[in-house]
Amino acid sequence: MHTSYKMTELTVTRALEHDIIFGRLLPGQRLREDTIIRELGATRHHVRAALRNLEKSGIVVRERNKGASVRAYTTEEVLQLYDIREMLTRQAALRIPLPVTPGQIDQLQNLQTTYEAAVKDHWLPAIHDANDRFHATLFGLSNNPYLVDLLQRSMDMTYIIRAADMADPVHLAEALAEHRMIVSMLTGTDSWALAEMCVRHLQPSKEAYLRRLQHEDGRRSDMRSR
Repeated sequence: MHTSYKMTELTVTRALEHDIIFGRLLPGQRLREDTIIRELGATRHHVRAALRNLEKSGIVVRERNKGASVRAYTTEEVLQLYDIREMLTRQAALRIPLPVTPGQIDQLQNLQTTYEAAVKDHWLPAIHDANDRFHATLFGLSNNPYLVDLLQRSMDMTYIIRAADMADPVHLAEALAEHRMIVSMLTGTDSWALAEMCVRHLQPSKEAYLRRLQHEDGRRSDMRSR
């Protein structure tokens, strides 16, 4: 963690989020208030508020009599969650009437501009928000609000998985390029190609998280063998 002399709720949230996303706080690790207060120089009020913020975003969980910890998924859970996301994503994309209207293209391009600005600023919450608004608007073109709601829930459940990928500049550059490609495909008529592109767009974050789990499993095995 990083020490600051004047921490606010926002800066504590940002500091903890960065430590989780960049792997300084590991999946399943306990988040003890006293430790955070000492290392960040923050008040208990701001620490508790920050933990609530992170719980809402899905990267921290609270358990009765155990306190807060970094959300952790097993390999099987990741695969199951992404099975659902991929199915919902494919079906939503296939239901978008192609080609879409110029006004709809303009709306998505404006959201893409906001997303690119957030990436340039390296502000992870803004990247997360802009990315989710882009996808919610994209899949809203399917004209099925129930399907969009299920997709949003699946995105919220996988935020901790997706977030680590948001910190990788190479993957972010690829995501930006894929967004542009998706917008371009909306002007055509190939729904299947659009759906496959949208599903492919999900894979890097899943694969990065699975590699992290594999690395942690290997590290724990090494420690046990010593």
